[in-house]
Amino acid sequence: MKHKIAVLVLLLTSVTVFAQNSEEQKINEVLDGWHMAAANADFDAYFGKMTKDGVFLGTDAMENWQNDEFRAFSKPYFDRGKAWSFTSVQRNIYLNESKTFAWFDELLDTQMKICRGSGVLKKVNGQWKIAHYVLSIAVPNENVAELIQIKEEKDNELLLELKKKQ
Repeated sequence: MKHKIAVLVLLLTSVTVFAQNSEEQKINEVLDGWHMAAANADFDAYFGKMTKDGVFLGTDAMENWQNDEFRAFSKPYFDRGKAWSFTSVQRNIYLNESKTFAWFDELLDTQMKICRGSGVLKKVNGQWKIAHYVLSIAVPNENVAELIQIKEEKDNELLLELKKKQ
């Protein structure tokens, strides 16, 4: 009897791990396909992988693109046949228990050198869609002081402007 229970537990664990890996594989395919669609300037494929209310946060402090705004901003780049080229070199994926919601982080090889992407996906009609994506430029700790000097004046102006709006 104990042997049968152990086999059943092992089987259930295997099925759970397989389901988790299967969902992670689907998410990897969506994210890799999304990056590939940008590299190939395939506007419909790119935005087809996002939710209708998807958000893209860019590297500039003021780049908080809601889906329609991001489409309008991006369209000229896609129309020219050259958007951007990001390739994931490392990715971590996390899923909620019901496998309907996922979050991730990734290191990217880009024209800006190493960047970090992170975001949220949710299942929409059984398909994974990107609901929120954050792109940031990775800065080595030993270069942070230099970077602060480069951006200090502009950041101070922007901070004053933002604080006035509060």
